[in-house]
Amino acid sequence: MNKVITFFGLLLFISIKLNAQQRTVAECTVNYTISTDSANSSMKGSTKTVYIKGNDVRIDVTSTAFNQTTFYDKASGNAVVLREIGSNKIMTKLSKTQWIEKNNKFENATVDIVGDTKIILGYECKKATIKAKDNSSMTVFYATAIVPSVKEFEYQFKDVPGFVLEYEIVEAGKNIKYTKSKINLSPVSSSKFDVPTSGYRLLN
Repeated sequence: MNKVITFFGLLLFISIKLNAQQRTVAECTVNYTISTDSANSSMKGSTKTVYIKGNDVRIDVTSTAFNQTTFYDKASGNAVVLREIGSNKIMTKLSKTQWIEKNNKFENATVDIVGDTKIILGYECKKATIKAKDNSSMTVFYATAIVPSVKEFEYQFKDVPGFVLEYEIVEAGKNIKYTKSKINLSPVSSSKFDVPTSGYRLLN
Protein backbone atom coordinates (compact mmCIF):
# COMPACT_ATOMS: atom_id res chain seq x y z
CA MET A 1 0.00 0.00 0.00
CA ASN A 2 2.81 2.37 0.94
CA LYS A 3 4.51 1.62 -2.38
CA VAL A 4 1.32 2.59 -4.25
CA ILE A 5 1.05 5.85 -2.32
CA THR A 6 4.71 6.59 -2.96
CA PHE A 7 4.28 5.89 -6.68
CA PHE A 8 1.30 8.23 -7.06
CA GLY A 9 3.03 10.81 -4.92
CA LEU A 10 5.98 10.71 -7.30
CA LEU A 11 3.68 11.16 -10.31
CA LEU A 12 2.03 14.15 -8.63
CA PHE A 13 5.44 15.68 -7.86
CA ILE A 14 6.57 15.28 -11.48
CA SER A 15 3.31 16.78 -12.77
CA ILE A 16 3.59 19.79 -10.47
CA LYS A 17 7.26 20.28 -11.39
CA LEU A 18 6.53 20.18 -15.12
CA ASN A 19 3.65 22.63 -14.80
CA ALA A 20 5.76 24.95 -12.66
CA GLN A 21 8.38 25.11 -15.39
CA GLN A 22 5.90 26.57 -17.91
CA ARG A 23 4.23 29.90 -17.14
CA THR A 24 0.94 31.00 -18.67
CA VAL A 25 1.16 34.51 -20.11
CA ALA A 26 -2.23 36.19 -19.69
CA GLU A 27 -1.19 39.74 -20.52
CA CYS A 28 1.36 40.86 -23.10
CA THR A 29 2.13 42.73 -26.31
CA VAL A 30 4.11 40.87 -28.94
CA ASN A 31 5.66 42.43 -32.05
CA TYR A 32 6.64 40.42 -35.12
CA THR A 33 8.49 41.49 -38.25
CA ILE A 34 7.35 39.89 -41.50
CA SER A 35 9.78 39.06 -44.29
CA THR A 36 9.29 37.34 -47.62
CA ASP A 37 11.45 36.16 -50.50
CA SER A 38 9.02 37.67 -53.03
CA ALA A 39 9.75 41.24 -54.14
CA ASN A 40 6.13 41.73 -55.23
CA SER A 41 4.40 40.34 -52.15
CA SER A 42 1.96 42.63 -50.31
CA MET A 43 3.43 41.25 -47.08
CA LYS A 44 6.90 42.68 -47.76
CA GLY A 45 7.86 45.12 -45.00
CA SER A 46 4.75 44.27 -42.97
CA THR A 47 4.44 44.00 -39.21
CA LYS A 48 2.23 42.01 -36.87
CA THR A 49 1.32 42.93 -33.31
CA VAL A 50 -0.52 40.62 -30.89
CA TYR A 51 -2.19 41.89 -27.72
CA ILE A 52 -3.36 39.39 -25.10
CA LYS A 53 -5.39 40.23 -22.01
CA GLY A 54 -6.97 37.27 -20.23
CA ASN A 55 -9.46 35.74 -22.67
CA ASP A 56 -9.19 38.57 -25.20
CA VAL A 57 -6.80 38.82 -28.13
CA ARG A 58 -6.22 41.46 -30.77
CA ILE A 59 -3.97 40.94 -33.80
CA ASP A 60 -2.92 43.87 -36.01
CA VAL A 61 -1.27 43.22 -39.38
CA THR A 62 -0.03 46.37 -41.10
CA SER A 63 1.34 46.53 -44.63
CA THR A 64 1.65 49.01 -47.47
CA ALA A 65 -1.29 47.34 -49.27
CA PHE A 66 -3.76 46.73 -46.43
CA ASN A 67 -4.39 46.80 -42.69
CA GLN A 68 -6.18 44.01 -40.84
CA THR A 69 -7.27 43.72 -37.22
CA THR A 70 -8.70 40.54 -35.70
CA PHE A 71 -10.44 40.45 -32.33
CA TYR A 72 -10.92 37.04 -30.68
CA ASP A 73 -12.80 36.27 -27.47
CA LYS A 74 -11.89 32.91 -25.96
CA ALA A 75 -14.90 32.92 -23.62
CA SER A 76 -17.44 33.05 -26.46
CA GLY A 77 -15.27 31.72 -29.28
CA ASN A 78 -16.44 34.63 -31.46
CA ALA A 79 -14.20 36.78 -33.66
CA VAL A 80 -14.39 40.06 -35.54
CA VAL A 81 -12.13 40.85 -38.51
CA LEU A 82 -11.60 44.44 -39.72
CA ARG A 83 -9.95 45.10 -43.09
CA GLU A 84 -8.85 48.39 -44.61
CA ILE A 85 -7.87 48.37 -48.27
CA GLY A 86 -7.51 51.90 -49.59
CA SER A 87 -10.71 53.73 -48.67
CA ASN A 88 -12.66 50.49 -48.20
CA LYS A 89 -13.29 49.51 -44.59
CA ILE A 90 -14.92 46.10 -44.08
CA MET A 91 -16.04 44.24 -40.96
CA THR A 92 -16.70 40.50 -40.74
CA LYS A 93 -18.25 38.91 -37.65
CA LEU A 94 -17.64 35.22 -37.01
CA SER A 95 -19.45 32.99 -34.52
CA LYS A 96 -17.56 30.24 -32.71
CA THR A 97 -18.77 27.73 -35.31
CA GLN A 98 -17.76 30.00 -38.19
CA TRP A 99 -14.33 30.61 -36.64
CA ILE A 100 -13.73 26.86 -36.38
CA GLU A 101 -14.97 26.36 -39.96
CA LYS A 102 -12.68 29.14 -41.21
CA ASN A 103 -9.74 27.33 -39.65
CA ASN A 104 -10.98 23.84 -40.48
CA LYS A 105 -7.82 22.79 -42.33
CA PHE A 106 -5.88 23.12 -39.07
CA GLU A 107 -8.25 20.90 -37.08
CA ASN A 108 -6.34 17.82 -35.94
CA ALA A 109 -3.15 19.12 -37.56
CA THR A 110 -0.07 17.10 -36.67
CA VAL A 111 2.69 18.77 -34.64
CA ASP A 112 6.10 17.10 -34.89
CA ILE A 113 8.87 18.25 -32.55
CA VAL A 114 12.06 18.29 -34.60
CA GLY A 115 14.53 18.70 -31.76
CA ASP A 116 16.52 21.74 -32.92
CA THR A 117 16.66 24.68 -30.50
CA LYS A 118 17.55 28.38 -30.65
CA ILE A 119 17.32 31.40 -28.34
CA ILE A 120 14.78 34.08 -29.27
CA LEU A 121 14.48 37.17 -27.06
CA GLY A 122 16.11 35.27 -24.22
CA TYR A 123 13.76 32.26 -24.44
CA GLU A 124 14.95 28.79 -25.38
CA CYS A 125 12.78 27.70 -28.30
CA LYS A 126 12.20 24.28 -29.81
CA LYS A 127 11.58 23.66 -33.48
CA ALA A 128 8.43 21.93 -34.72
CA THR A 129 6.67 21.33 -38.01
CA ILE A 130 2.90 21.59 -38.39
CA LYS A 131 1.12 19.70 -41.15
CA ALA A 132 -2.49 20.56 -41.95
CA LYS A 133 -5.18 18.36 -43.47
CA ASP A 134 -4.55 19.84 -46.93
CA ASN A 135 -0.88 18.72 -46.62
CA SER A 136 0.35 22.32 -46.29
CA SER A 137 3.01 22.76 -43.64
CA MET A 138 4.89 25.36 -41.67
CA THR A 139 7.95 25.48 -39.46
CA VAL A 140 7.75 27.07 -36.01
CA PHE A 141 10.01 27.84 -33.07
CA TYR A 142 8.17 27.97 -29.74
CA ALA A 143 9.29 28.98 -26.27
CA THR A 144 8.93 26.08 -23.84
CA ALA A 145 8.89 28.25 -20.70
CA ILE A 146 5.75 30.24 -21.57
CA VAL A 147 2.35 29.56 -23.12
CA PRO A 148 -0.35 32.11 -24.07
CA SER A 149 -3.60 32.17 -22.08
CA VAL A 150 -5.45 32.04 -25.41
CA LYS A 151 -4.26 29.64 -28.12
CA GLU A 152 -7.25 29.34 -30.45
CA PHE A 153 -6.79 32.87 -31.89
CA GLU A 154 -4.09 31.36 -34.10
CA TYR A 155 -5.74 28.03 -34.73
CA GLN A 156 -2.72 26.51 -36.42
CA PHE A 157 -0.78 26.86 -33.16
CA LYS A 158 -3.40 25.65 -30.69
CA ASP A 159 -1.70 22.27 -30.20
CA VAL A 160 1.85 23.64 -29.97
CA PRO A 161 3.06 23.14 -26.35
CA GLY A 162 4.42 26.67 -25.90
CA PHE A 163 4.46 30.26 -27.19
CA VAL A 164 5.31 30.50 -30.91
CA LEU A 165 7.94 33.21 -31.36
CA GLU A 166 8.90 32.51 -34.96
CA TYR A 167 7.26 30.71 -37.87
CA GLU A 168 7.60 30.33 -41.59
CA ILE A 169 4.84 29.59 -44.10
CA VAL A 170 5.17 28.50 -47.71
CA GLU A 171 2.26 29.75 -49.83
CA ALA A 172 2.12 29.38 -53.60
CA GLY A 173 5.85 28.81 -53.67
CA LYS A 174 6.58 31.95 -51.62
CA ASN A 175 8.11 31.96 -48.15
CA ILE A 176 6.66 34.28 -45.51
CA LYS A 177 8.53 34.45 -42.22
CA TYR A 178 7.27 35.92 -38.94
CA THR A 179 9.95 36.72 -36.37
CA LYS A 180 9.23 38.11 -32.93
CA SER A 181 11.09 41.39 -32.48
CA LYS A 182 9.79 42.36 -29.03
CA ILE A 183 7.71 40.99 -26.18
CA ASN A 184 6.29 43.25 -23.46
CA LEU A 185 4.69 41.61 -20.41
CA SER A 186 3.22 44.88 -19.08
CA PRO A 187 -0.59 45.22 -18.64
CA VAL A 188 -2.56 45.93 -21.82
CA SER A 189 -5.27 48.61 -21.86
CA SER A 190 -8.81 47.20 -22.08
CA SER A 191 -9.58 49.82 -24.75
CA LYS A 192 -7.40 47.84 -27.18
CA PHE A 193 -10.21 45.30 -27.40
CA ASP A 194 -13.05 47.75 -28.13
CA VAL A 195 -14.55 46.79 -31.49
CA PRO A 196 -15.65 49.82 -33.58
CA THR A 197 -19.40 50.26 -33.83
CA SER A 198 -19.37 52.41 -36.98
CA GLY A 199 -17.25 53.33 -39.99
CA TYR A 200 -17.09 49.79 -41.39
CA ARG A 201 -19.28 48.03 -43.96
CA LEU A 202 -20.55 44.76 -42.50
CA LEU A 203 -19.76 41.81 -44.76
CA ASN A 204 -21.03 38.32 -43.90
